[in-house]
Amino acid sequence: MVALVTPMHKDGMVDLQALRKLIEFHIQAGTDGLVIAGTTGESATLTKTEHAELIFQSVEMAAGRIPVIAGTGSNSTAQTLELSKTVQDSGAKAFLVVTPYYNKPTQEGLYQHFSTIADNVTVPLVLYNVPGRTGCDMLPATVARLALHPNIIGIKEAAGQVGRYRELVDLCQGHIDVFSGDDATNLEFFRCGAKGVISVTANVAPRRMHKICAAALAGDFETAEAINSELLDLHRLLFIESNPIPVKWAVHKMGLAEEGIRLPLTVLSSAGQEALLPALIKAGVLKS
Repeated sequence: MVALVTPMHKDGMVDLQALRKLIEFHIQAGTDGLVIAGTTGESATLTKTEHAELIFQSVEMAAGRIPVIAGTGSNSTAQTLELSKTVQDSGAKAFLVVTPYYNKPTQEGLYQHFSTIADNVTVPLVLYNVPGRTGCDMLPATVARLALHPNIIGIKEAAGQVGRYRELVDLCQGHIDVFSGDDATNLEFFRCGAKGVISVTANVAPRRMHKICAAALAGDFETAEAINSELLDLHRLLFIESNPIPVKWAVHKMGLAEEGIRLPLTVLSSAGQEALLPALIKAGVLKS
């Protein structure tokens, strides 16, 4: 699944025409799902109205051809619940709900936060743990408790800690699906039982990310490793500056969107562009 960028005009306004173009691009490329308004989608800078409209428009544009997972998380339980209820009739197949950032809740607070949301919406939840962005790490034992909730169906684990992957899969005991949220270590996660990856790299190399997942899920890690080796530089350099700064520039260079991004994020620096451009060419994403 692709953690889709939110295309914007140079003035920072959401570009719905480019959104349609991106969705068609991913459908044609074989992407298995769209994750809308996650971290890569700059959800933290969207107004509530924009956020809801982006989700409704994405589902409408997808028109049942590809499932949409909608990011609805925030650092407020009440606000997360309010937004989730606003879009629960959109047709999104699941909500991706990030751990509350800045507040630094306890593990019990995390359990109650996600349980409260899952109790009060009709759309199933995919938990999202990305401590490098949130300052909050949801431990495997807490995930295992939440995995027993009937309206929680998965977790995107983006801590990037390879040693944790097996523990997380084992503790969840198949009650929920576990997805990698870290392109650089996704194959290690597949070896431990992950069911897929929610990918930043898929914004620019969707066909190959799909093939990696298909091969890994079939147990063909030789093929998965061979394809993944072509993308290693991208996995790294797409994070040379804060996500989604590099990937939005890459999508722009591919002709799929304007260069728009919202403050406090800025367009990829000249040094970042000089580093990323050769990797895009080497991976065959751009022509030299």
